[in-house]
Amino acid sequence: MCFEILARVDSQEARNNVRHLSVISQADALKFAPVGTYPSTGIDVLIVGAGFGGLTAALEFTRKGHNVRVLERHSVPDVSGDMYFMGLSATRFLRHWPEMKRRYDDISLHNAWIETYKHDGALMLPPQKVSDRLHAAGLDPGNAPGAFQMRPLVHRMLLEQVEKLGIPIEYGSRVKAYFEDDQKGGVELDDGTRFKADLVVAADGIGSKANELMGGEVRARSSGRAMWRAVMPVECLNADPEVKKFFGLKDGTDPVVRTWFAPGSYALTLTRDDVVVWIINHDVTGSETESWNNTIEAEEVLDAMGNTPDGVPEWSPIFQRLVKCTPSGTIVNYELWWRDPQLQWASPSHRVVQIGDSAHSFLPSSGNGATQAFEDAVSLASCLQIGGKDKIQQAVKVHKTLRFTRTACAQKIGFSNAELLQKTDWAQVKLDPRKSSPRLPKWIWEHDAEVYAYENYKMCVGAMRKGVGLEDTKEIKPNYPKGYKFAPWSIDDIMQQVKKGKEIDLGPGEWY
Repeated sequence: MCFEILARVDSQEARNNVRHLSVISQADALKFAPVGTYPSTGIDVLIVGAGFGGLTAALEFTRKGHNVRVLERHSVPDVSGDMYFMGLSATRFLRHWPEMKRRYDDISLHNAWIETYKHDGALMLPPQKVSDRLHAAGLDPGNAPGAFQMRPLVHRMLLEQVEKLGIPIEYGSRVKAYFEDDQKGGVELDDGTRFKADLVVAADGIGSKANELMGGEVRARSSGRAMWRAVMPVECLNADPEVKKFFGLKDGTDPVVRTWFAPGSYALTLTRDDVVVWIINHDVTGSETESWNNTIEAEEVLDAMGNTPDGVPEWSPIFQRLVKCTPSGTIVNYELWWRDPQLQWASPSHRVVQIGDSAHSFLPSSGNGATQAFEDAVSLASCLQIGGKDKIQQAVKVHKTLRFTRTACAQKIGFSNAELLQKTDWAQVKLDPRKSSPRLPKWIWEHDAEVYAYENYKMCVGAMRKGVGLEDTKEIKPNYPKGYKFAPWSIDDIMQQVKKGKEIDLGPGEWY
């Protein structure tokens, strides 16, 4: 397959700033290098999956001069979902996309407030502006580790930009198998259609068919936990005036995040001017599956909220009434599975590579799943641009080498965060509100995947030729905890630590 994408410049501001790389330094180009800056590489890339990772890859690959086509199994764009945490490291690439940057700022939660409760309704931390809480924690609100976002809004933002550039997305294309040879990668669809490209990017999530080329799907274990998740129009609160009053906007204008902590569980609500979101972490009930389309009715949630273990008060009546306001058929019961780090992201000939959840899945409590998918897309696009068409396989190897230890460490942080949220120490929380939030250390949110690729590509190639691991290369600054060296670990090890009531052993290094 051979195809071309005619790169259009993102905006008039970008058109006025387009400059060829030969007349500016690489460092300057990384500050603002819009579509049209990079010359064509002639690399044809086939992306499977139009989620966050796939769409970001389509945009960044196009910007870096690669030719892109996207295959998506759904017959129409899937912009469902609720809230998630968007790490700062995921949004750095927006400096090259002025229109998207403005759009992202528009849909972000401005003037948001946060307050924290025990699950029975006792207020533990009074309302405080998120910016003030960040100040109190010694952080700059303008350079915060990240922010809560609405998945549908960010997805639409990416999709609109892809469509504006004319990048083709072929909906209803269900991939049956991946294949490759030394020169090309490819996929075969359910209807027998076959596509080939210089590189195939599997951004199709957990259970990707590309796993067959990677040596099989990584082993998964149920965590014994699941999450009820619901998003509804704010008008649904009109059904209960007291719920509307309690869960309304702060002072009638500002969005509010409310966190709730119970023994062995936690919950979160978000009120915006358009929607209300609520999420509850819970023990498995038997109706959960690892699917965002698996819905249950409110009665199951209410039964659990009112029938807590002996000695544990039931959930706040006002929260239970919020659940009653939720429209039928809209509560997702998503099972949480734990997976060991996936050692292979690329096929034997390196013509198929996985990114996002297909390469490394995260628990929702990690605050890292979407973030690492964005980083993957930016890193891979950059490595391909550096390597060029004659060194695609090398570029894929460098990308994986630069990313693997980082994502494995981020996965481990996710397991640790899950335990932190389920075992709230209120004495510590009152002294330090950060104790009621997932840990997001600097090595995660300060990272810039694009800059990291350009700074370290050549050194990484040299290290690989010498057979030296990234952790043993002093010239390459780690994008994971300083002092850490990857050692194989498994979910079984972590589960044993949890069962014994021990804090999860993250290993050596400066994790926080």
